[in-house]
Amino acid sequence: MKALVSVDMEGVSGIVHSSETNPERYDYQRGRELMTADANAVIAGVLDAEPTADVLVADAHGTFRNLLPERLDRRARLVRGKPRALNMLAGLDEETEAALFVGYHVRAGEGPGVLAHTMNGEILDVRVAGRSLGETGLNTAMAGHLGVPVVLLSGDDAACAEMADLVPGTVTVAVKEALGMAAAVTLHPEEARDRLRRAAADAVTRRTEIPPLALTGPLDVEVDLASPHTIDLATLIPGVSRAAGARTVAFTAPDYATAYRLILLLAQLATIRPA
Repeated sequence: MKALVSVDMEGVSGIVHSSETNPERYDYQRGRELMTADANAVIAGVLDAEPTADVLVADAHGTFRNLLPERLDRRARLVRGKPRALNMLAGLDEETEAALFVGYHVRAGEGPGVLAHTMNGEILDVRVAGRSLGETGLNTAMAGHLGVPVVLLSGDDAACAEMADLVPGTVTVAVKEALGMAAAVTLHPEEARDRLRRAAADAVTRRTEIPPLALTGPLDVEVDLASPHTIDLATLIPGVSRAAGARTVAFTAPDYATAYRLILLLAQLATIRPA
């Protein structure tokens, strides 16, 4: 069987502050080590359950160059760098039998949640068919579009609750209890990894019992953006228009894959600053 392990950073065990997730900050190297160790625990769990599995790991934080390749379990293959198709889910396809989300965080505006956001600080909310979705929801729906269930999610308790609301059958591992944006009660990293390994094995074993999240089109999408400049750029995209409210743009997509790509494009436009 083929499994995709998508690894973000904010929800990794022990991490609570942006100094641990930002390459320009002093504690980033330590964050990379924690991230790689959590990823290895999940890889090991997948292979405990399915020793011959093809495990693909997508580095899914920031630059997509955070996991330490030389320390990653050698039985897995690593997807790193950007830009790339499917973004945080690079490597996912219709042949994938299970997706596992490691180190994920709750969406912008929810919480308390450790380092809560949606894609970047410029995306305030994304609503697909009226439902607010963060990175967890957007990626779960993209996996579902390809018929792939998300069988595991790890992060803080808020991220786990968000996943449980999306797909109640998904196995979740809360490696910390959020106290705020940059504070949490955390498990010891070794205890977290033991739980991740056991949960990954269980999740993969039960993969046929967990339904993919399928959103069928056409889909009305609204995106709330922080910057007026981003809104101006967004309306240059055919089919995207200003919606009710000064911060909102809207479009209708024929299917979820199209919606997903346009949302990723809006997130990229949000990084462009006025000349």
